[in-house]
Amino acid sequence: MDSRRRKRIAALLAAKRAEIEDQIGGIEDAVTHSTAGGISFGKRVGDGTSIAVERLSQVAAHEGLHDTLAQLARAEASLAAGSYGVCAGCGQDIPAGRLEARPFATRCVGCASVSG
Repeated sequence: MDSRRRKRIAALLAAKRAEIEDQIGGIEDAVTHSTAGGISFGKRVGDGTSIAVERLSQVAAHEGLHDTLAQLARAEASLAAGSYGVCAGCGQDIPAGRLEARPFATRCVGCASVSG
């Protein structure tokens, strides 16, 4: 891989990292500054239930974003090591279309579907 392409990919991964970190910060700020102190559950769906469902959604999104950050870190490490674009599972090249869609992918579609 030439240095110009490597720099372009590094910039793309850094921009994605910044985007994900901003999203994580937004979720954390929303939870920190929430005015809903005590959530109560009654027989009817009310504000407390809605808030609880929203918090569960935020937790799931937060975890997903942290997973994406971990994938970004692996992609950045593989770029630094010179193995970017090679599947960590089977060792074959990751198709260009997958890397365009998910530049932080470290596994081909087949290996990613097997490993979850």
